[in-house]
Amino acid sequence: MKSNILVVDDEPVARQSLTDILKLEGYNVASAPNGQAAVEHVRTHSIDLMIVDLRMPGMDGLEVVQVVNQIAPDTEVILLTAFGSTETAIQALRLRIHDYLLKPASPVQIIATVKKGLARRSGKSRVSNALTNDVVDEATIVFSLKDGTTVDLSRRQIKHKSKVEHLTPAEGRLLRILMENEGKVFSHRELVLLVQGYDTSQREAPEILRPLVSRLRHKLDQFPSLSERVVSVRGTGYLYEGNK
Repeated sequence: MKSNILVVDDEPVARQSLTDILKLEGYNVASAPNGQAAVEHVRTHSIDLMIVDLRMPGMDGLEVVQVVNQIAPDTEVILLTAFGSTETAIQALRLRIHDYLLKPASPVQIIATVKKGLARRSGKSRVSNALTNDVVDEATIVFSLKDGTTVDLSRRQIKHKSKVEHLTPAEGRLLRILMENEGKVFSHRELVLLVQGYDTSQREAPEILRPLVSRLRHKLDQFPSLSERVVSVRGTGYLYEGNK
């Protein structure tokens, strides 16, 4: 099934050029000459990815993204601008924009980042479906360890005798993924996608995961049968190690 892409640019030549490049790649491509028209299109059509010019009269690119994040949060966004600035890049990252390209971007650059954006959207969709399915199955997700410790992932709590420790939703998702796949090594990037629901770079993923893993380990260390079970695989990621 072809992906639906929306090109938003007030410059007719740039808009047409982008549209032609993407149509040649086999995508369904629509275009809008300004921010207001883009928002109206997203309200009435399913859009997988948008390429949005930053500087436009009326609603600028960032304002468009803020509205689209509310009405179609699964739509990936690439911001395209001739005016690069650190401040704008930071704003873009806060809005979870997929990428930020400076004009004139080459067709190769555009096609590459569009493919990555669509792959990221597909990944988030799979995670969303998995999390939805989890709600149905959660009642049965209880691990009982030999010393009597129970890990109840539906309630996100660990118990041993009178001691009870509660996990945050992110800690619970991380522990569940690792425990259900004992001995399997997950990369940092895979875990960010599965736990947090968004894709990130291989370089950024360890930094995002490190504080979450540290908090989870601190809680697990209070239970002897769980201590040191979440193992770091140098340069790769993490795994849950069962009986030693």
